Amino acid sequence: MIDGSSVFDRFPKPPCAETLGWELIATDGANGTVRIAFDAKPAFCNPGGNVQGGFVAAMLDDTLGPTVLVKTDGATYCATIDLSVRFLAPARPGRLIGDGRLVQLGKTIAFLEGELRDGDGRIVATATASARVVPTKGLPRRID
Repeated sequence: MIDGSSVFDRFPKPPCAETLGWELIATDGANGTVRIAFDAKPAFCNPGGNVQGGFVAAMLDDTLGPTVLVKTDGATYCATIDLSVRFLAPARPGRLIGDGRLVQLGKTIAFLEGELRDGDGRIVATATASARVVPTKGLPRRID
């Protein structure tokens, strides 16, 4: 379930999120969690027919980062400082679901974790990250 009017309605979707087929499924601002769907296109695949690891890492990054925006109701976002990804199983083209959690939010640094699952619910990759907390003041706002 998405909390109230989504904080994501206030900001334009970044082009990289569009490329990954980013779709918001659920948010929980109180707990700093998000659920995001991605469309893993065949164009993302390596010669073995699996989604190339860089795309999997990008999906995880685009799952973890929004937790800060949700937790702060749009007051801050984050810029990834480091991202550690563990590839547990091949990701195939199709719908992938990312669950992200804010572990700890400080004044300048946030700690994040999450996982990416395939259509059968199998975890294909997990990630942890630390990120710099940045005020959204000055970011472009969505105009409708």
